[in-house]
Amino acid sequence: MPDLPTPQDAAEAALFSECWDAVLAYADLCTSGSTAAAQLGREAFAHGTRQARAAETGRLRSAGRRAARLPRIPLLLTAVRTTAAAWEEEGQGHKLDPDLRLWLNSDKADRYTGPPLTRPLALRGLRDLQQADAELLWLAEVEALPLSVVARRLGLDPATAADELQQVRTLFRDRCHRNHLDTPMDAQCRSYARLLDAVTRSSAADTPGDLSRHLATCVECAEAAACLRLHGGGLPGALAGGVIGWGGLAYLERRRRAAEVRLGAGRPGPSDKANDGAEDAEQKARVARNGLLVAAVLVSVLALGVSMMPFGGSGDDLGARGDVGRQPVADPNPNPDPPLPSAPTLPPATSKPAGKTTQDTSKSEKPSKPESSNRHTEPQGTSSPTKGEESQSPACRVEYDLVNQWPDGFQATVTVTSSKSLDSWRVSWSFRDGQHVGQMWDAAVSQDGSRVTATAADYNKSVPAGGDLAFGFLASWRGKNSPPYDFTLNGQDCAKSS
Repeated sequence: MPDLPTPQDAAEAALFSECWDAVLAYADLCTSGSTAAAQLGREAFAHGTRQARAAETGRLRSAGRRAARLPRIPLLLTAVRTTAAAWEEEGQGHKLDPDLRLWLNSDKADRYTGPPLTRPLALRGLRDLQQADAELLWLAEVEALPLSVVARRLGLDPATAADELQQVRTLFRDRCHRNHLDTPMDAQCRSYARLLDAVTRSSAADTPGDLSRHLATCVECAEAAACLRLHGGGLPGALAGGVIGWGGLAYLERRRRAAEVRLGAGRPGPSDKANDGAEDAEQKARVARNGLLVAAVLVSVLALGVSMMPFGGSGDDLGARGDVGRQPVADPNPNPDPPLPSAPTLPPATSKPAGKTTQDTSKSEKPSKPESSNRHTEPQGTSSPTKGEESQSPACRVEYDLVNQWPDGFQATVTVTSSKSLDSWRVSWSFRDGQHVGQMWDAAVSQDGSRVTATAADYNKSVPAGGDLAFGFLASWRGKNSPPYDFTLNGQDCAKSS
């Protein structure tokens, strides 16, 4: 399995950070499991990067003529599709999605490798644009990035980026119209070509009935209509379907959801600040801890008062029983450990006090009644004896895979197997050597010092019992890059897979 290529400079390293999560998102659609997705993504990323470097150095075409090629992200996505086709030919098709295998062995796949004039119109139109224009169109329409972010990445003026995008859309339409007229077509399609151009220019124009019926039966003319009609919101689908091919619309939806998760996770700012969602969760956790602390103090005071009331039997008997059953409740410590077991919704910093709670309560032979009552009133969490049992049979197992590493950065994936079904998940761990996560896919990331937390995306929150959840990230390191430790899933310790 080939490793990811090493970035040649800082600019290419930034491109790698942008492109890898897109490649892995499409590779995941094309395969039948996360392991195959990572393998397909690596092979395609290495192959596509070699193509891009060769094109940039001018080896693909003679000097003086601009090489007609795709922007970096769609070029790599195309490499995923071609690598999947090579797998099918080499007898590795069992690793691919069954629907993709059917598509690869159909006439639909031949359109992407056949004569240039018969290839999808969106693919030809995007190739005809200048590189900067094609990048702007793809990032804004398919990757669903905010225009301000696209402008910053491409070095555009944010005040004029919207106007430039509209000009690029119009230019793309003109290229597609010209290519549509150049496409070999039968007499009926030829008779509708100019009418189709006129109808799609205006949002107020009505589509004649005969043209509508023709578009319902002719794939090529329907693709042309989607590329020529800039209004109505169909341009992203036309680009994704025409350039990527199989799974293009599913990829488009996944990228939109990923963009929503990234935008909802935080405001633009320094990379070491927690996002808005993490701040809200931390605030709620702080309120929950304060509430539990107050409740614990009240319960302790009440238990102390009850314990001082006279009961039947001799004083010696009462004192002997009090040494065992009343000590944890009457503890003068204002923050008693037993009433405050670790809750899954608390931040990662509470994982170590939870271990202390287990140690302290194990000294008591019998929990007092106030402790039992407090456990029933807590919204989440487990009691200390249960925690001890879970340490013997962990609720989760984690596999950390260092995929690739270069002088100041690395790429890794995390796969967690949960013994219980989950409606949502949050995985946390700690770094030893000051590593810092810069970008994450299939999860939202926050980092507080050495502690990193990955929170489920909207589309992968549910995990069946015995199922896996997986995500990956890019991070920086200096001096040493030791593996992370202290993995938890929703606040519960995870065992490392051997």
